[in-house]
Amino acid sequence: MEFKGIIEATGELVDLAGVAVIIVGAVLATASVVRTLLRRTGRPVYEAYRQQLGRSILLGLELLVAADIIRTVAVTPTFESLGVLALIVLIRTFLSYTLQLEVTGRLPWQQVRPAEAAPPPG
Repeated sequence: MEFKGIIEATGELVDLAGVAVIIVGAVLATASVVRTLLRRTGRPVYEAYRQQLGRSILLGLELLVAADIIRTVAVTPTFESLGVLALIVLIRTFLSYTLQLEVTGRLPWQQVRPAEAAPPPG
């Protein structure tokens, strides 16, 4: 197999991993919510569901960006493909930052205050 074919296959494999992470994360988050609801604990599930789902989407997006970079830089490094890659990375980065804000309540570069890092007492 030639270099271009190996890189294409690697990019597709990383793409598949990104989609799989999103799907598996969504299934696990949904199963967790259903389990909590069936136990009738009275605990709110919406925030936990959003956080679990958001984390899986964030990780999946990172893998999808990596796959795009692998394919674009190694296989078709033209100005047009680099421009398309830049646009894709820009959109996915924006999505990542907004999801990070939704999941954690702060942006990635903001430090965690000691009170937030410590588990709640009890």
